[in-house]
Amino acid sequence: MKDELSPVKIEFVNFGAFYRCEKAGSPPVRALEEVGLKVYDKGILSVIGPSRSGKTSLLRSVNRLNDLQPNFEHRGEILIDGVPVYGGAGTDVTALRRKAGMVFARPVVLPLSIYENIAYGPRLMGRNSKSELDATVESALKDAYLWEEVKDRLSSPAASLSGGQRQRLCIARVLGMRSGIIMLDEPTSALDPVSTAKIEETLTALKNKYCVILVTNNVKQAARVGDKTAFFLMGRLIEYGDTAKIFTTPRDERTENYITGRFG
Repeated sequence: MKDELSPVKIEFVNFGAFYRCEKAGSPPVRALEEVGLKVYDKGILSVIGPSRSGKTSLLRSVNRLNDLQPNFEHRGEILIDGVPVYGGAGTDVTALRRKAGMVFARPVVLPLSIYENIAYGPRLMGRNSKSELDATVESALKDAYLWEEVKDRLSSPAASLSGGQRQRLCIARVLGMRSGIIMLDEPTSALDPVSTAKIEETLTALKNKYCVILVTNNVKQAARVGDKTAFFLMGRLIEYGDTAKIFTTPRDERTENYITGRFG
């Protein structure tokens, strides 16, 4: 089983996420409440739940993108490799966001070439050797299952790629930053079935090297690719476990109702 073979990569310890209301006297809006969850390395965690269940807040808390919201506050802690994410003023948030890369629902590419979309980040980190950048670009594109489709046109604009290819380029861009964690927020919601299948194939291969967290509203997709599944409802973690068990013998009636389409 994944929890017996792989170390814990990320751990949520009684973690809560809240957004303060601007109106005086109004209570904060709860996005997540007292989440306790272990995410294992070299595997895929599927995160499912209806809209406004806290799935995106969960992802954005890992690399502290929620900090960009001036009204955000948290309780509890998140650990990556045993190190607190919210460790105080000494935490290097930029390095954290390199370690835990994010892929969003809509693939947004830089107005640069395919090559430069991947090389841009490493260059900012001081990796300017052409041979190193060439190797990084090739490796990232291969890991994202895109190399064979673009290797002869790396100087072409990234905007010339199809939607599915752009999304895999976004994944490659994260890989080029040498991220150990890949977080994806509805990465196939705007894609056709063929492109969706390619992304799923890519993620299934990537789990052999990375810790992958996939937020999806497609329960069939969660069942296809997830090693573990976490079901959230109204900011609470309702059920977590092996994907096969979650989708065949869920412990909680609310989980069963959601995965069978009775609500959500």
